[in-house]
Amino acid sequence: MRKIAAVLFPDFEMLDLYGPLEMFSFFPEAFEIRTVALAAGPVKASGGPDTVAQDAVTDGVDYDLLLVPGGRGTRSIVDNQTLLNWLRVQAARAEYVASVCTGSLLLAKAGVLDGRKATTNKLAFDKVAGQTTGVDWQRRARWVCDGNLFTASGVSAGMDMTLAVIEDCLGAKAAKDAARWAEYTRNTDANNDPFAAPEAP
Repeated sequence: MRKIAAVLFPDFEMLDLYGPLEMFSFFPEAFEIRTVALAAGPVKASGGPDTVAQDAVTDGVDYDLLLVPGGRGTRSIVDNQTLLNWLRVQAARAEYVASVCTGSLLLAKAGVLDGRKATTNKLAFDKVAGQTTGVDWQRRARWVCDGNLFTASGVSAGMDMTLAVIEDCLGAKAAKDAARWAEYTRNTDANNDPFAAPEAP
């Protein structure tokens, strides 16, 4: 059983979080999903509804897998040292670290992506890359796997990335089953994001 920390902050992007969580939820015997925020309680998503954080970052809980969504809320939380320090410590302990969209900016600011390959939302690519140093940003990638670090492009790409994580954890059949159960057409080409600019290298 792997314990997942689904990270919440105000104005997180809903599909960034819930798309991946839907895929993990098909395997309750393998993954325990916990929602985590600066403080326990309701956290407003970018689309409006609240999601309840079960755990606070100060609770001292360790997790096997970090899942960090993006969204416009990253702009206001990107310099929050409490969150960044927690991400840094947890990433060092976790078996897997994953981000979707501009969630990779939070990991980069925490130093988790130093010297590693990563990607982010293509519409925000230059802005994210311009705020960070020491990260080998991959402009064309749908998602990137660098060791135990998985970073996905925008929004729906998080589900493709998550299926890759599930395949790494549970095998190819499990990933194929999850996509079928979700009635989701999976993109298996990590290096080709159809939403990247055609001229991107």
